[in-house]
Amino acid sequence: MIFKQYYLGCLSHASYLIGDVTSGRAVVVDPQRDVSGYLADAAAAGLTIERVIETHFHADFLSGHLELARATGATISFGAAAAGRTEFAIDPLAHEQRLSLGEVVLEIRATPGHTPESICVVIFEHPEAAPFGVLSGDTLFIGDIGRPDLLSSVGVSADGLARQLYRSLHEQLLTLPDATRLYPAHGAGSACGKNLSTETMSTIGEQRRTNYALAPMSEDQFVETVTQGQATAPLYFLFAANKNREARSLLTETDEVAGLDLETLLTAQREGAAIIDTRDELNFAAGHLRGSINVGLGGRFAEYTGEVVRPGTPLVLVSEPGRDAEARIRLARIGFDTVLGGLRNPVQVFIERPDVVERASRLTVQQFAERNHAVERMQVVDVRGPGEVEEGMIDGARHIQLPALLERLGELDPAAPTVVYCASGYRSSIAASTLRAHGFQDVSDLLGGYNAWTSSTGSGGVDAG
Repeated sequence: MIFKQYYLGCLSHASYLIGDVTSGRAVVVDPQRDVSGYLADAAAAGLTIERVIETHFHADFLSGHLELARATGATISFGAAAAGRTEFAIDPLAHEQRLSLGEVVLEIRATPGHTPESICVVIFEHPEAAPFGVLSGDTLFIGDIGRPDLLSSVGVSADGLARQLYRSLHEQLLTLPDATRLYPAHGAGSACGKNLSTETMSTIGEQRRTNYALAPMSEDQFVETVTQGQATAPLYFLFAANKNREARSLLTETDEVAGLDLETLLTAQREGAAIIDTRDELNFAAGHLRGSINVGLGGRFAEYTGEVVRPGTPLVLVSEPGRDAEARIRLARIGFDTVLGGLRNPVQVFIERPDVVERASRLTVQQFAERNHAVERMQVVDVRGPGEVEEGMIDGARHIQLPALLERLGELDPAAPTVVYCASGYRSSIAASTLRAHGFQDVSDLLGGYNAWTSSTGSGGVDAG
């Protein structure tokens, strides 16, 4: 057997290539949209990718099943509950169906709960062998399980899915031998759960012992446990989940990003395009095009762009030299294909056209404390997740998670001085620039975030009085 895990850190996404050397046949499970890596590795190993298996309709990324089918002629498969729900042809896989690659055998297990059509794939190196491992999709993570509430916005009950998930875990996954290796579709940082580990492989036995969601409890206790404390889902999740069922346009990885002059960019902005500045927050603060949104490539770039920009919005990039192509591919991974181009020679533009450039206000802890003490109408916004704010908040702050910011703009006064903070400063620069792009007049963010605030005294901030 040839088995390879591909881990995409910026989306906390794991996908898999499984091949049989005796037959040269292979499958890919839960592929990312840019598929050249799978094609290269299969060719190097003498494998033919004959099937793409999706464990469910993913919400956090746009999957590469259509791109792989175009490149290889592979059949696309989902679980049987997905039949009739796609705009393209699929070969549905039934519960307990076995797929032979030669010596290597894959067994499908229907595991509804995270979504109704979720499946897991049990891998056997030989037909009579004990299970080698299980690809658990978003049903079981390392340290967590797939959240059952993502479909609440379209009328699917989180309570009902959680009860299905309880049974799927106990009847389908925990019945596997303890030595069975566990390979999930996501790791730490994913919004598909609340307590995911940084590890990318575990075993059923280890999860039985250590995973909070698998501790002995009744079904009712389980439902309460797994439906509480989940972060707001990123704005683009429903869009991506729907796109994964559509006969959408295909990604060509080698396409270039068009270079735009300043006037073309400004015209696009006036017509509704969002300017995404992909530089780090320090360079952005030193000077950027007025109205641009800062989402640095050094972090979870695509996900955070999808949290503060509505799907379908035309996009223009401002990047360090040579990085527009990377930004385009990363945006394509969540289905944001509307990149109009990137600004040519941004540094030269900033120098020659200071009238369209502004600086961002970033406050040290001391500056923030002094301003918070002196300004009566100060709005302080905490954009961290629910688990983070359990550790404490700055007094008087309003908690609006970053993925909820656009939907809750109406709760804030765009004329009031505003300070935004996160844990360390990356997300607060995103949030502050988003507020400015939507007409807020006086917005700063806190350098070093809540971590700097608490460490300034060792406990609870500084005294500005």
